[in-house]
Amino acid sequence: MWYVVQPGDSLYTISQRFGVTISQIREANQITGNIIYIGQRLYIPVERQAPIIYTVKSGDSLYLIARRYNTTIDSIMALNNLTSTQLQVGQRLTIPIYTEVVVNVDNANVRSGPGTNYSVVTRMTRGARLPVTDYSNNWYKISLYNGREGWISGTIVNRRVYDGSKPITGVLGFYTLEEGPTLPSSFASFSNNTGLLSSTALFMFRISAANPTTIEKFGDFTDQDIRNLVAIAHRNNVKIMPVVHNLLYRPGGTTLAKNVVKVLVSDPRNRNAFALNLVNLIERYGFDGVNIDIEDVFIEDSDNLSLLYNDIAEALRPRGYFFSASIPSRISDQPFNPFSDPFNYSAIGRAVDEFVVMLYNEFGWPGSPPGPPVTIGWMNRVLQYTITKMPKDKIVAAVSVFGFDFNLTTGRNTYVTYQGAINLAQRYNSTIIFNEERQTPMFSYTDAQGNRHEVWFENARSLRAKIQLAWDLGIKGVALWRLGMEDPAIWTMLRDEVVVRKF
Repeated sequence: MWYVVQPGDSLYTISQRFGVTISQIREANQITGNIIYIGQRLYIPVERQAPIIYTVKSGDSLYLIARRYNTTIDSIMALNNLTSTQLQVGQRLTIPIYTEVVVNVDNANVRSGPGTNYSVVTRMTRGARLPVTDYSNNWYKISLYNGREGWISGTIVNRRVYDGSKPITGVLGFYTLEEGPTLPSSFASFSNNTGLLSSTALFMFRISAANPTTIEKFGDFTDQDIRNLVAIAHRNNVKIMPVVHNLLYRPGGTTLAKNVVKVLVSDPRNRNAFALNLVNLIERYGFDGVNIDIEDVFIEDSDNLSLLYNDIAEALRPRGYFFSASIPSRISDQPFNPFSDPFNYSAIGRAVDEFVVMLYNEFGWPGSPPGPPVTIGWMNRVLQYTITKMPKDKIVAAVSVFGFDFNLTTGRNTYVTYQGAINLAQRYNSTIIFNEERQTPMFSYTDAQGNRHEVWFENARSLRAKIQLAWDLGIKGVALWRLGMEDPAIWTMLRDEVVVRKF
């Protein structure tokens, strides 16, 4: 949970209050020594299985308690069914972890201040969910998709206050165009479930191989297609970004991808030009920031790659744009995998606002044994390393919603959507089992040619387990690669069993 340092606090008193050690607080916040300051926001690594109960002490007030726990008086009163602000020593209060309001009219004005005399800064549609940061005279101060704040009248929203009994998580959905029947478009999943997405990232732009300082479209779409997606996202309070990547060059493959990065990062003039072209891309379409997805890099370019992320941050941050990066999985500082070794987690973590660690390379690579894209053990192992390198509230765990069909006879594997996996199981009359150790479903079958197969895929239950782990570890949330391939039941699970927090 998050805690705001109050007058008289020390690391010792905070550790005693929450039942954690001083070293745990230091590690969670990447601080050394004992110096903290009033108003500082600290992550407290408390167990999250039960709501936080606070016992009122002499001198307490709802105002002081709300400030201490980074919530509002209104939220405390609502969660505890209080009709008065008067407190009694010994009274037990459940502390709100997260408060949001949900728009209950077709069109809702968000204003610059708490009243109808203030200017309209944006408009939201019915069902839009807005995180609450303050309250005044039946007006809620809320956070918007672009990192700014506004006010909305309490007469056109429903308030919801959450105590942490359900996981509270951000959800980033990766959006792709259709690439044939096995790789469908993300549009339906995105547009039908904006209330259950915190942000979306469009896998629709690429670093140009001809001139790596520039950005090209990846796929067949128009400028108006992009602007339509931005409009849908914004009126539902969903942050939206382009993904700019260095993947899938044909011809050339991964060797060309690595050479593209080498040219880009080796010259500071190239890095600066690329960063400014990212700004132009954001402003051309009205995006809220950018996600950089660089995956194929020569190990000798590691230091310059880190400089690229820093140069991008220096271009985006003064302009108020959000900087997200998708990074391959690492488990230690030691060389482990040439695919991920070039990525310096500490350096990149300092530069970005959001660090999306891509977990879905455990199985499925050429020659891989059968297994799911992400096991719960691998996810925990990667995240335990990642949280030692940066603040937890930057970290997003990117998990798969797809699966793999492994042909054990030929040694090849192919992607499979959730529905594709179900169709295969039905076609071959296979029994689907849930592997408890890996926390994913799987089944086996023999095809018409006599080849033996194992299929490992994801469903609502396996995703629920990963969300729980993300919540238990205290990270920002999860990302789903890719929308359109998922078990439709994940949306029911997210609605009923999880609280999706808007970033």
